[in-house]
Amino acid sequence: MSSGFIDKARIHVRAGNGGNGVVSFHREKYVAAGGPDGGDGGRGGNIILQVDTHMSTLMDFRYKRKYTAPNGCDGQGARKTGKDAEDLVIRVPLGTLVRDAESGEIIKDMSDLEPYVLCKGGRGGWGNQHFATPTRQVPRFAKGGFPGESLDVFLELKLLADVGLVGFPNVGKSTLLSVVSKAQPKIANYHFTTLFPNLGVVWVEEGVSFVMADIPGIIEGASEGAGLGHDFLRHIDRCRLLVHVVDVSGSEGRDPVTDFDTINAELQQYSPELASRPQIVVANKTDIMADPENLEKLRAHVEALGYPLFEISAAAHQGTRELVWKIADKLNTLPPVKVFEPEYVRRPPQIDSSVPPTIQRVDDGHTWLVDSPWLQRLMNSINLKDYESRMFFDKSLRDSGLFQLLEEMGIEDGDTVSIYDIEFEYQR
Repeated sequence: MSSGFIDKARIHVRAGNGGNGVVSFHREKYVAAGGPDGGDGGRGGNIILQVDTHMSTLMDFRYKRKYTAPNGCDGQGARKTGKDAEDLVIRVPLGTLVRDAESGEIIKDMSDLEPYVLCKGGRGGWGNQHFATPTRQVPRFAKGGFPGESLDVFLELKLLADVGLVGFPNVGKSTLLSVVSKAQPKIANYHFTTLFPNLGVVWVEEGVSFVMADIPGIIEGASEGAGLGHDFLRHIDRCRLLVHVVDVSGSEGRDPVTDFDTINAELQQYSPELASRPQIVVANKTDIMADPENLEKLRAHVEALGYPLFEISAAAHQGTRELVWKIADKLNTLPPVKVFEPEYVRRPPQIDSSVPPTIQRVDDGHTWLVDSPWLQRLMNSINLKDYESRMFFDKSLRDSGLFQLLEEMGIEDGDTVSIYDIEFEYQR
């Protein structure tokens, strides 16, 4: 693959941690027992994906593979909440598919301009102002911030094009794209001039246009990795219509029918669904055709398979306008560009309770502070407004041996258990 075009990348992303809550007490002249006023920590920065229409490759991710959002600021006295961290925005090309690196499941198809929160920043920890009660008027503890989410993801660029030009190298695909659109691909008279896909917007008439992609030449064995075609077959996954360009000039001694069947066989091997996509067959280079029999054999072959055939000379601008109208008419009958649906479901964290939690008995002996890294991850995944989520939380605490450990340390019914930003009365 050309070093100038990158269409796959693996990156690690980590959202920022929440800031810590603080222990603070109101101190003011002539005000006795001002009470706790420790502020909460700020939220950690999110990792946000944003489409950049000026990007056409994943080149930016070739050398930078780790992206970390900043942490939230710690709280302050006088009930001041720490500042939320700035979000980290990662810009990607339109059509980027985001997959979970571990499972391969699709997280998001970046096929629109809406930003997507890939990883959420951690919540800020509570300051001691939240832990004051009638019986606990001087809480000398606060909570640390929650960690931000992290993921390893694959980025895969699948071009968003209505029409994909397919065919052997040097059959005139780039020339056709340059003639019918304002794209300016590199064109030369040797194989594999096109080393990466080119996109062009084809204007038909007022209010009617479509996007055409010139895919690097596919050769026999491409679906197994030969040549350049294998690297770029994914870029026609979304195309609603394939325009199959065949050289009928005979200038290279090739048989057009054999070329046509070979390319379709490669498409079938790569993806049967792709091979069944509607096709328009284009016989190119008719102006320098040595043997008209080549054209007639191709016409009989493709029309017997149900494909329409167009005769053109892209270099001489012959038949190209009629072809554009035919493509536009055909697109009107086809469904919109494919958007891949998300498959990825965020799973509850694996509970590793091999490291016992830190338990601290405070104040009057009836409050227990519990802290542990796995508890932080668990709390980040729990929705306490949801019954099933609460049941999962209770079962996770019980299975981890936390309740047994508290009983061994002397907890009594009615004591308060404080785990990050929730508190509950302990009942056996």
